[in-house]
Amino acid sequence: MAKSKNAQFKLVLTQLISDIFEKNKNIALNHKQVASKLNLTDKAAIDTILEVLIEQTEKGLFVRPERGKFKLKDLKTFVTGTVDMTADGSAFIVPDDEFEKDIFVAPRRLRNALHGDKVKVYVFAKKRSGRKNEGEIVEIIKRAKTEFIGVAKISERFAFIIPDDKKMLHDIFVPLSDLNGAKNGQKVQVSLEDWPEGAKNPVGKIIHILGEEGENDTEMNAILAEYGFPLSFPSEVEKEANAIPEQMSQSDLEGRRDFRDTVTFTIDPIDAKDFDDAISFKKLDNGHYEIGVHIADVSHYVLPNTSLEKEAYHRATSVYLVDRVIPMLPERLSNGVCSLRPNEDKLCFAAVFELDDQANILDQWFGRTVIHSNRRFTYEEAQEVIESQTGDYAEEILKLNELAHILRTAKFKNGAISFESTEVKFKLDEFGKPIGVYVKERKDAHKLIEDFMLLANKKVAEFIAKKGKGKQKYTFVYRTHDSPNLENLNNFASFAARFGYKINTKSDKEIAKSLNYLMEDVEGKKEQNILTSLAIRSMAKAIYTTKKTSHYGLAFDYYTHFTSPIRRYPDVMVHRLLAHYLEGGKSADAEEYEAACVHSSAMEKRAADAERASVKYKQAEYLEDNIGAIYDGVISGVTEWGMYVEIEENKCEGMIRLRDISDDFYVLDEKNYCIIGQRKKRKYQLGDEVKIKVKKVDLSKRQIDFTLIQD
Repeated sequence: MAKSKNAQFKLVLTQLISDIFEKNKNIALNHKQVASKLNLTDKAAIDTILEVLIEQTEKGLFVRPERGKFKLKDLKTFVTGTVDMTADGSAFIVPDDEFEKDIFVAPRRLRNALHGDKVKVYVFAKKRSGRKNEGEIVEIIKRAKTEFIGVAKISERFAFIIPDDKKMLHDIFVPLSDLNGAKNGQKVQVSLEDWPEGAKNPVGKIIHILGEEGENDTEMNAILAEYGFPLSFPSEVEKEANAIPEQMSQSDLEGRRDFRDTVTFTIDPIDAKDFDDAISFKKLDNGHYEIGVHIADVSHYVLPNTSLEKEAYHRATSVYLVDRVIPMLPERLSNGVCSLRPNEDKLCFAAVFELDDQANILDQWFGRTVIHSNRRFTYEEAQEVIESQTGDYAEEILKLNELAHILRTAKFKNGAISFESTEVKFKLDEFGKPIGVYVKERKDAHKLIEDFMLLANKKVAEFIAKKGKGKQKYTFVYRTHDSPNLENLNNFASFAARFGYKINTKSDKEIAKSLNYLMEDVEGKKEQNILTSLAIRSMAKAIYTTKKTSHYGLAFDYYTHFTSPIRRYPDVMVHRLLAHYLEGGKSADAEEYEAACVHSSAMEKRAADAERASVKYKQAEYLEDNIGAIYDGVISGVTEWGMYVEIEENKCEGMIRLRDISDDFYVLDEKNYCIIGQRKKRKYQLGDEVKIKVKKVDLSKRQIDFTLIQD
């Protein structure tokens, strides 16, 4: 252990010494001069500096331009970046500076860095192994992860945790004294505690026992822990939430517009418990319509500098796994106080519009309201009203649907893109085991709600964006989406052309127009999912930012997220800022809000990854009982080691490994999205229909293997 600490100390000292040379324009210095600039006077410390300088000179970091003096071999040798591990144990460092090229680092030069770590790397001056950029990690600035999920393998004298994370290439050694009661074969959460110098494996201790491998709760909790989402709320957060009264007081109603006598209802999924948006409808004397989009007033209850606020910020989003929701806010708020349940008075923040029969907006108002929802509709119930033209509040729903159609048509005419990918849902038994798979349909009732939510989000963003000019612009949280990278889009266009679809890339509007034609044409066809997912991949990713840019996918100049504060932290920020500016407040601190935007975007991606992992697990679990079954499928991806196939019947995806295709030796043709047999030249291409047999299922890795059935 002492040896490990000494090595770590020398690594830090190397960095400090290097910084001295960099700050002093790399002039030659002796070890005493370096010590002086580091404000070190202790003889032992000065001797250690000389020792480090000699050691690192032998390794090529420093040179001796004259007797007793040293300098950096190359002033621009250090780059900071993020570790991207490869399967063979080497890594590429992706520099923070986007204009720098990736740096290859061999396994022996990783210095115990792990995937995702922020590191400082020394770039070799000379090319090695024919590579342009090769280097060695000299400092781990920040660990991406210090906790891992895995299976405990325990013997009489020691234990190891085999991590689930494919990018974690090292098993974690755990002393028997740090097992925390875990038994052999259980799935656990382990914390990295040390990594001794020269040791192959890091040392950890078990901090949480998730349960028996393969049990539904164990695996779902493992996914949450793997992606860094807490499994419960801290007691102080629950305490604060429970202290909030269900009943509102007279002071809660001050300054609010009262909509309790206006027809108001919610439309949500059948299994929803948190209703964060409601629509009010009133026909005005002038023949126009007053439509209010009322959103749960979360910011009224979740106040700055409280434990509730800190936890909501930390989580940043609710997480939707196959069989459960992990809420951003405690149930007391998400399903109770803030939820717009029927026949209860509720506090809201609203965007209220006056529309004519052509859905032109003649007036708008933003502010706090109080509502009383008259009815809770499921999507199916609202759809029944639309199709039968009868039922509760039929007149209101039919008019809303008519106006929504007009808003939707205008949106697409202006260049919005319609990505309608199929969403797969599982039928689960009482133990969470999948017993069936179905594709979720999106009908007019879903789109009606979506169109009015889009309208509210767009108009709130516009209202603030146009409020100030130049340097007087108000800091705000926008949801932005850049136009696509043309190289990516051209690659997609070439692929789509193989199916007979043409993508016009001459202008943003033409791109949107041709993509919409494609999405309409492809609906219900075998290639729908593949083309939709490839089209989405060719697009830029939507993010939160205070830097106002347009939303390409929706063709809106200004857009934000205002409508889901129960499940998204950025919406809470939007409510706060809007309230602040409506009261005449000055522009908020842009730096503070931009940092919160970056965090929220990262957590959103993490939640999406966790959701995908839960779907993958349920797909594997579903097919576990169908090993040997034969299905029709479509090739959904190709890699150098195999091709992915999506089963048409249930949308489960698995892999056919190239080594298992016995009639030829197949290699990847990356440019043409296919694999080709080297002797017979048989080709399997993305989108091709194939017949497969379920070969093997590995639940712990969430992997499904198929065998290709050839003619």
